[in-house]
Amino acid sequence: MNHAWACSCCGRQFNTLPLDFTCKAPDHWFQIPESERLNRGKLDSDVCIIDAKDIFVRGCLEIPIIGQDDCFIWGVWVSVSKDSFARILELWAAPLIENEPPKFGWLCNNISFYPTTLNLKTHLHLRGGNSRPSIELELTDHPLAIEQRQGISIKRVEEIAASLSLRH
Repeated sequence: MNHAWACSCCGRQFNTLPLDFTCKAPDHWFQIPESERLNRGKLDSDVCIIDAKDIFVRGCLEIPIIGQDDCFIWGVWVSVSKDSFARILELWAAPLIENEPPKFGWLCNNISFYPTTLNLKTHLHLRGGNSRPSIELELTDHPLAIEQRQGISIKRVEEIAASLSLRH
């Protein structure tokens, strides 16, 4: 999105706003000592399996931007059951998915911009065509769930972008 803005923390000028932020792995992955990760699990850009029993899928938690056609997207990880995972694999490459109920999962990343987000209840909606699923938070009064329902302002996107730019 072309939108000139200045970081309120450092004053740096930017011409575009980042519209997504991706967590590299579920938080559970980082709790495993680095020396044990290869023996205990598998991690790629879409799936993480730990100890052959805990299954995580990366998806897109989309937050509408008020007055824009764009969404801000948190690329986060959700835990799913073995049955749900089998169905996700079965439908991953389907060109179109219709009438498939969402899969239940737990949000497995703590997004520092909010009160703890780890273990928020989610519904994973499969999209087909090798696209990452969309993640819908359960209707609660958690600030992230409220933002997903009501949208966020450009100013809020700027705040998130400023905070993210300080981390890199």
